Amino acid sequence: MTAKVRLVDLSRQSYNFMVAAARTCYSSRGIVSPEQVGTGDEARRERRDRLASSIYRAGHHTTLQHGQARFALEGVSRLFLWSFLHGHPFYNSEQVSQRYVPVRAESYHLPELPERAAAVFREEMARASEAYWHLAKLLEPRTRELYLAIFPGRAKQKHAGDDVGKRALEAARYVLPLATTAHLYHTVSVLTLFRYLRLAEQRDAPAETRQILAAMRDELLRAEPDYACLLEEAIPLDESPEAAFHAGREALAGEASRFREDFDRGLGKWRSLLVSATDGAEPLVADAVREAMGLPTSSLPDDEALALSLDPGRNRLWGETLNLSTLDRLARPLHHVHYVFRRRLSHSADSQDQRHRMTPASRPSLLSQEDGEPDYIVPALVAEQPEAARFFQVTMERCWEGIARFRRAGGSATDALYLLPNAKCVRYTESADLLHYRHKAAMRLCYNAQEEIWRLTREETLQIRERHPQLGRYLLPPCGARHLAETRPTCPEGDRYCGVPVWKLAVEDYERTL
Repeated sequence: MTAKVRLVDLSRQSYNFMVAAARTCYSSRGIVSPEQVGTGDEARRERRDRLASSIYRAGHHTTLQHGQARFALEGVSRLFLWSFLHGHPFYNSEQVSQRYVPVRAESYHLPELPERAAAVFREEMARASEAYWHLAKLLEPRTRELYLAIFPGRAKQKHAGDDVGKRALEAARYVLPLATTAHLYHTVSVLTLFRYLRLAEQRDAPAETRQILAAMRDELLRAEPDYACLLEEAIPLDESPEAAFHAGREALAGEASRFREDFDRGLGKWRSLLVSATDGAEPLVADAVREAMGLPTSSLPDDEALALSLDPGRNRLWGETLNLSTLDRLARPLHHVHYVFRRRLSHSADSQDQRHRMTPASRPSLLSQEDGEPDYIVPALVAEQPEAARFFQVTMERCWEGIARFRRAGGSATDALYLLPNAKCVRYTESADLLHYRHKAAMRLCYNAQEEIWRLTREETLQIRERHPQLGRYLLPPCGARHLAETRPTCPEGDRYCGVPVWKLAVEDYERTL
């Protein structure tokens, strides 16, 4: 499948608006309109372009953020999405979900390959699709059993079969390769698009990245040709610090496997280990709350200050579905507390986890962590069923055998990344301030969240509660916060209610397989 890129919307007069915004900063006559800078004789347009170039070269780029570009992307690989398009915080995407939408056998990105390698690639994609549907079939009986234990009244309802099928496919998708494609709307500022184009040379999915970004550039210039005077050439890959490091040394045999062993040994029993937390976090937050209120300790003791900030029974904004925390003076003190986690999870789970853009992570190039040995996560629903677990293990072994066959047929190590399964294990460190972690925890402690991310978030919440009990006690799913805030309905999901009154449970007692 060849990627399709369309610019479906661009802010009106975005180039002229960039210059008008810059001039407004120093205007004694008020707002400068884009029409004022974009119309007139040749001399006026030359002055406009000189100013645009001047502020761009000087690094005064905030005016470029007023222009927003909305793209429709089709046929882009999950590898490209993860490694590049969603690997930063300054975007918005709404993409087709592999959790809820069945994946067709033909929906995959095929890189340019030698004939023999292309044949092996196609065979591996076909094999993976067959495994996906077969695994889903193996999972359906147990999935139905678990589903009807939660929703016994739906046994005779027509849509129950669809719900069961979707949940089985959600676990089965772990066998799908990263070459499978998605379609999505992707919105970025013009500044972010410029950054894309400057860093178009990447180690993972390099040819696909170049092709898609070139199409995005062409679409932008078709709509606003004046931007051509500002665009810079992409930094050559061999001039990037990462590539220069790898080019300057000879890789030692077994480095990737030793890295995995060291990393996993350090995690111990955890999937996500709390490795750093702000010292004195609770009095620090209490002090910041008192500062926001202009009160001394004698008028607002620590416990009272923390409850005023975090307790949904006191701060009822936590019961809202619209995340208002960054605008709430009583919530902003949570910015000052930070947590760092070392994490091991599947590529499938991480592709969703990285959408929490305010909990940044040092995600790797897959090329750096891949050495040809099977390395994967088994979904909980698969692990508890012996027949499905055996089939999953065999499928994973065959997947890496297929990658080796692809390499022998002339496929490159870079293109082999497309054949890695969604189950591929990814290891990295992630950090967050408490304000944004609280929002992430609310979304991912919900029983509707993807099961693997839910499990990691539960582990992280328990560790925060142990380190900072007065802060961690308020890390709750939406229903838990709404229950304390007395917001009705307690669950905001409507027909998507998980079927479990989670707000009545302690986090220690949370458990699920579906």
